[in-house]
Amino acid sequence: MKLATLRSPSSRDGNLVIVSRDLRHAVRVPDIAATLQQALDDWSRTEALLRSRAEALEAGTLEDAFDFDPAAAAAPLPRAYQWCDGSAYLSHAELVRRARNAEMPQSLYHDPLIYQGGGDRMAGPRDPILIADEAWGIDLEAEIAVITDDVPMGVSADEAARHILLVTILNDVSLRNLIPGELAKGFGFFQSKPATAFAAVAVTPDELGDAWDGRKLALPLRSWVNDRWLGEPNGGHDMNFDFAALIAHAAKSRELGAGTIVGSGTVSNRDRAVGSSCLAEVRMLETIDSGKPETQFLRFGDRVKIDMTDVAGASIFGTIEQTVVRYEPAG
Repeated sequence: MKLATLRSPSSRDGNLVIVSRDLRHAVRVPDIAATLQQALDDWSRTEALLRSRAEALEAGTLEDAFDFDPAAAAAPLPRAYQWCDGSAYLSHAELVRRARNAEMPQSLYHDPLIYQGGGDRMAGPRDPILIADEAWGIDLEAEIAVITDDVPMGVSADEAARHILLVTILNDVSLRNLIPGELAKGFGFFQSKPATAFAAVAVTPDELGDAWDGRKLALPLRSWVNDRWLGEPNGGHDMNFDFAALIAHAAKSRELGAGTIVGSGTVSNRDRAVGSSCLAEVRMLETIDSGKPETQFLRFGDRVKIDMTDVAGASIFGTIEQTVVRYEPAG
């Protein structure tokens, strides 16, 4: 089952729709749940109703079905009660820390790293990357994420896997030149992490077939900058902490509410032939090879594309396509 949120002039939370597997058609479901958050809050009731409507959409028997336009979609959860992002691929963490001349703590090899992001305003798949200053070091980060139901405090990793309801992909935009100053204060990210953008569609794990093992998604996540291939690391390879481990870590000392989004961190493989999911990795590898980075961070007007396809080559979640735009304050 594939779910999306269409923008609404009357609600910041948008309108929940079911999307066909080929991403061509959709149907509104206000009689089941007005928003995705409402559906997640009452999943034991809404899941069966949504699946029944999804089957009817695939069968072509719904008169109120319409053409699905990803450009009209918001993030699946335009406002998330909880957005926390991990660093599950330690090959990425190792390279980025080397770029900052920072040591890799040994604890990271057995204890996941997660930061708590701002969930008040999530960007849609076609929204611009609004940044005030190019000098901040604008970077994309292609990631995978899961969305949970209510997760009890102290849940084990095995139990945590059963709380994963939906899967999607995202662009966790980073401002690389602001990160060192923030982290030097010893209190974590905030200014260096602007609005995160999500694909239009979130899917139930059964849609992913054998690529989903219950804890991670083993498909290439592809990225381009200005139509130039950046990389396609496989989400199932070199994932030191799977989603079950990340959820259990986040829930160690608190309950997680339905609609919690847990990100993987930048997808990264140790096989460098598959490329990278962010420019910081490219720059670090260039520094290792030649002593200095050659690749520039994103500039105003640059275009970013992120997508994941199934084995037949069809987009699963819809493509994230964003342009970097200078932020101009109103008035």
